[in-house]
Amino acid sequence: MDNNKELLEATVKGLQDKLEQLQTELNVKTLELNNVNKLKLNQSALEIIYDCVTEGIEEFDFSDEENYDFEYELDYDGRIRTNNIEFNSCDYVREPIIRLIENKFNIIDDTEDESV
Repeated sequence: MDNNKELLEATVKGLQDKLEQLQTELNVKTLELNNVNKLKLNQSALEIIYDCVTEGIEEFDFSDEENYDFEYELDYDGRIRTNNIEFNSCDYVREPIIRLIENKFNIIDDTEDESV
């Protein structure tokens, strides 16, 4: 009886170890599958893009109140408070960053319709 129990425990332990190994392999293969259709980007290009984004953001004046729309409300005890702040200058942040990136890379038009 004890031999049977030990054998079953060893079998269960072996199967659990195999299941963990298979789960790890599944996770690796799932990650590979998710990356199959992604465009390739080398590390140096990524660093250039990162630098362009950083430079573009650093040049923008986030403290300029003209970049925001403020919505105020009267509080229950008569105090005025800001209810909503909306940033309305996304294009002014995005465009310089896009220009910096476009100046750093040779952009190839690969959007041609291949179904013709």
